[in-house]
Amino acid sequence: METISTKAFGAYDLRGIYPGEINEELAYRIGRCFKKLFGAEKVVVGNDIRLSGPSIKAALTKGLSESGVEVNDIGQCGTEMIYFATSHLKAGGGVMITASHNPKDYNGMKLVREGARPISADTGLKELAAAVNEELPEAATVPGEVKNVDVTEDYIDHVLSYIDVTKLKPLTVVANAGNGAVGPFLDLIEKKLPVKLIKIFNEPDGTFPNGVPNPILVENRDVTSKAVIDNKADIGVAWDGDFDRCFFFDEKGTFLEGYYMVGYMAQNFLKKFPGGGVIYDPRVIWNTLDIVEKAGGKPILSKSGHAFIKERMRKEDAVYGGEMSAHHYFRDFSYCDSGMLPFLIVLSLLSETEAPFSAQIEERMEMFPCSGEINSTVADAKPILDALEAEYGAMPGAEVVKIDGISVTFDKWRFNLRMSNTEPVIRLNVETKGDKKLLAEKTEELLAKIRK
Repeated sequence: METISTKAFGAYDLRGIYPGEINEELAYRIGRCFKKLFGAEKVVVGNDIRLSGPSIKAALTKGLSESGVEVNDIGQCGTEMIYFATSHLKAGGGVMITASHNPKDYNGMKLVREGARPISADTGLKELAAAVNEELPEAATVPGEVKNVDVTEDYIDHVLSYIDVTKLKPLTVVANAGNGAVGPFLDLIEKKLPVKLIKIFNEPDGTFPNGVPNPILVENRDVTSKAVIDNKADIGVAWDGDFDRCFFFDEKGTFLEGYYMVGYMAQNFLKKFPGGGVIYDPRVIWNTLDIVEKAGGKPILSKSGHAFIKERMRKEDAVYGGEMSAHHYFRDFSYCDSGMLPFLIVLSLLSETEAPFSAQIEERMEMFPCSGEINSTVADAKPILDALEAEYGAMPGAEVVKIDGISVTFDKWRFNLRMSNTEPVIRLNVETKGDKKLLAEKTEELLAKIRK
């Protein structure tokens, strides 16, 4: 047998260029191995809007069925719908065909086992990568049944259960689907909301005619920002391709860093669940800590990355978890991340006050200004991290924490440095306590040392 490339296998999922790194043969072999490795008798499958998605899903389905697995195909969907359907249909696993926000020539897979628990490098992905190049398990005598299952209505009912629709104000909302998978579901949810949605790039299109649906890229933000201003909207929302993340703009068209939305969301859940646990990642922390502690919640630090956060959420039974990268996790959503729930919850929170969105977030940005994540390409990342840890860790008053790279905290400012898992890049985040001048100085100082 010709060796199958396993280059697409990463720490949390599969992601690679089609058809060289991810293709139908790899998908078929994953399907044939899935039951043996993860014990699943029923597996949910779905795909986003990428052009190669249907053929990859068909090959995966063939492999699963031949191994005796019942396949529930939920069609074109968002990643969070696979999480929902895996739990809702009581399946033993789920596979989403997606490359999220990567360029259009990419595709990939996100895999879960029962209860929508993520399959990562630590929980079976390495074994799966090895298995696709070994002799395949024997095919079942009777192939598994393949069913088309529509979970749309149940999914929409579930996400709407997080808010009281009758209390929503008639807000004007710019909704940028980015030609990703979210458009058809916005159309359905819109019918149940008293808000006015101004939809842009709403048609799913795997050719990405308006660019890759990745709102975190600065060049992709202007279209949403302009639409908010032109339509005098109360809020703007933009989703990535598989809509497991959404990004917010205030009524001035200002892009709001995901960091500040973590505290905003946490506040809401601690009103409903006093004393509840809130998971946060170590890149930027002071705003989240301040809000959670004042609200009487329990802040819990976790390494960033969805597999780590979901595991920690289950362990602590946390009500909510959030990352600065705009991944938001919910206990009642199988501890999984969603890009639809933050959208609905923010509409609900805005309906509870007369204050505009900007007023609610700007105060927090003044209290705890941050640099945003700044990437630097370097020849060799580790010696740089080691040198900066030694230099800043030895300074008076420094506190060093080595969860997810290095975090060095002083009285008035702190920074986090992380290496990328996949490229020679160092990621820097800096924050201060109400001092924008100090923020600029320390950010410039650290970047100069990293890049010299």
